[in-house]
Amino acid sequence: IVTRARGCFLYTKKGMRLTDLYLENGRALLGWDSRNAGTFFKNQMNKGLTGGFICEEHSRLDKAVSSLLNSDRKTAFFATKADALKAGLALSPQSTSIYRPWNPGKADWTDTDCVIIVPPLPWCDNIYLLAVKGETKDLAGQIPLAFAQKTAITRAIYNLIGALDERQEKDWFIYDPVLTKYWERKGPYLFPKISENEYAAFVEHCLDCGLVINPNYNEPSIVPFGADPGVFGQLKKAAFKGEN
Repeated sequence: IVTRARGCFLYTKKGMRLTDLYLENGRALLGWDSRNAGTFFKNQMNKGLTGGFICEEHSRLDKAVSSLLNSDRKTAFFATKADALKAGLALSPQSTSIYRPWNPGKADWTDTDCVIIVPPLPWCDNIYLLAVKGETKDLAGQIPLAFAQKTAITRAIYNLIGALDERQEKDWFIYDPVLTKYWERKGPYLFPKISENEYAAFVEHCLDCGLVINPNYNEPSIVPFGADPGVFGQLKKAAFKGEN
């Protein structure tokens, strides 16, 4: 039972501190405190701006997303990644992609017509953004968002832009002596070297070592930015032996 979450750490009712490499499958990539995005949400919520009524055009969010992708964009919201992907492919079958920060294989997004963005907010698990070059009014499957949600997402996008410059290779490779035994690292993303058959046991082993990793074999874990390398000391001492 988790009673508090800060940065890349989860604190349990029994007084344990767990290092979070799952980070809500990337939605908490910037940390569990969300760098004041929650304050922006709370300020609008205190004004009662939580309904489906229009408060203003979401030009601020469009501006933030345009800055992130270094190209003029309009944004639409969807409840699932599949819906966002379907809408993007309907507009541009040959130029639709999913955004991943610090993706070594895709540094320039200006030439991609439709980009699906997962907001870096851990409490927006049913919201996906589609950033397109052009209008979004006729896209099927869009959902409305309250102004408070739009405000928080806008702040989170700007936080991400700042983090892109702040976090670099030097902040991730310091953990390699332990992590690369079990994962292949690409930027901050960790792809398991453990076989899929042994992965469930490895997830439990990591938890015994105070580490929460992605339980989905096909999704990467994430290097915990700002954590002391010592958090992996137990994993280093108690090596995972697997079925062999």
